[in-house]
Amino acid sequence: MRAPLFQLDAFTSRRFSGNPAAVVPLEHFPPEALMQAIAAENNLSETAFLVPEGSEYRLRWFTPAVEVPLCGHATLASAAVVMERLEPDRAQVTFRTASGALAVKRTSTGYVMDFPLRPTTPAPAPAALLKALGVKPQEVRADGAGYLVVLASEFDVRNLAPDLAAIARLDRSGVIVTGPGGGDYDMVSRYFTPARGIPEDPVTGSAHCALAPYWAERLGKPVLRACQVSRRGGEMTCRMRGERVELEGACVFYLEGYAEI
Repeated sequence: MRAPLFQLDAFTSRRFSGNPAAVVPLEHFPPEALMQAIAAENNLSETAFLVPEGSEYRLRWFTPAVEVPLCGHATLASAAVVMERLEPDRAQVTFRTASGALAVKRTSTGYVMDFPLRPTTPAPAPAALLKALGVKPQEVRADGAGYLVVLASEFDVRNLAPDLAAIARLDRSGVIVTGPGGGDYDMVSRYFTPARGIPEDPVTGSAHCALAPYWAERLGKPVLRACQVSRRGGEMTCRMRGERVELEGACVFYLEGYAEI
């Protein structure tokens, strides 16, 4: 079977930065093992699979190792494919996903996604987490999926050199490390999830579903500018909307072609 394949850089307006994602539009979902094999072959942090359903689309996301319940940057990339290539007259699209309905709207500079919040609560810092990070955090929080570790400064976040093998052995699959931003940004972060086949994710929309409520409460600001300070780097605007958060960012096309699957 021959299928269209797009690769985009998400949460950036500059090619070769942000977070690369592959998007594969299909008429129906193939077997799960095949989607996982395609994602492993692409070897990007996420490959998204799109299937039309009436006026909406069903959407699934795979890392090179596992299927995940929510992915921000691949949703952003999928919205760009729908509104720039598949249906260029559209100004918004709704995706049906494992995390519910996710609506995305076009803006003058990119796209706005409507995502569920990921509230975190204070948690004791496991010794294995502290050893893996090699730093003493100001605060540790957690939800069912991962840890949120707060450091004192942007410098500390940028210069963190964690033991990724140790992070992969933790009792939760991901670790968000964050600190106050400087200049144009309210917060900075990095995200590590080697247990899912992604040692460090360049820019992570789903992580900001946890970061936004934390920093909104701490800073008393419902609108936040965020920068993920990975090697590639990327940025977004986060807007609190009750139990939801809007994530706004740009997306640029890198590659368009076909895959033999």
